[in-house]
Amino acid sequence: MIIKTLKWVGGVDGHLEIIDQRKLPGEYKILRCTNVKQLYDAIKTLAVRGAPAIGVAGAYGAVLSLQSVSANASMKKSLAVLKRDCEYLASSRPTAVNLRWAIERIVKCEENSAAGTIYELRKAVLKEANDICKEDVDMCRKIGANGARFIKNGMGVLTHCNAGALATAGQGTALSVLYEAKKRGKKFRVFADETRPLLQGARLTAWELKRAKIDTTVICDNMAAALMREGLIDMVITGADRIAANGDAANKTGTYGLSVLARVHKIPFYIAAPSSTFERKILPQSSRKEE
Repeated sequence: MIIKTLKWVGGVDGHLEIIDQRKLPGEYKILRCTNVKQLYDAIKTLAVRGAPAIGVAGAYGAVLSLQSVSANASMKKSLAVLKRDCEYLASSRPTAVNLRWAIERIVKCEENSAAGTIYELRKAVLKEANDICKEDVDMCRKIGANGARFIKNGMGVLTHCNAGALATAGQGTALSVLYEAKKRGKKFRVFADETRPLLQGARLTAWELKRAKIDTTVICDNMAAALMREGLIDMVITGADRIAANGDAANKTGTYGLSVLARVHKIPFYIAAPSSTFERKILPQSSRKEE
């Protein structure tokens, strides 16, 4: 593990710790979230970001929600509080489908729980949140293992935004491919788009890859076309905030432009994302009925 962007500390009365990504790379600071409002603000202000990471954070937010419920409260009231708080958390970052996916899974867990007390319910919800976190870690590793075969010695790889450990509970999605390729002894060079306006590539991706001792060059966003023309880019790989039923992907501003450039220059373009990023209810544009 290169870094761990978030972790739950303690049992049912514990708290969530996250790396405050607003401070990177100048300052490494851990943010302690002990209630739903703090977590909402952390997601809203991008202290924690990346679709998989905020999905896991949202799951742990449900545990924080139940901490506000009295031990003598009824199950009906606890469910009402949880649903209210989960809707509140979901509104913090509506573009990333992972957040609502995780929250809906937690709510379903409570609705189906056989817990007889609030304490037992908290334990069940914490277990579900831990399971979501562990699944993401495993998914990231598998994405990397599957994608590493596309990395060849001597390649130049272009990334956009940040789809690494900072964006997930594990070692990332797009960057997981690079980490796994490095483990296999492959030699390659990464070009990280700065990714304006918040510079996730320059601030976060470059910081991660440097820690992993991967050869990385930060480029300004409008240099990509020139590097492709010069033959320095052999593939592009990014993450995604949401993927439609037909495979269309929504990601950080600028991703579409890179995909067009890659097509013009006949360069492979890959999206690396977990199954929780797929929104199967969103149909291809061509299959929607005209209003």
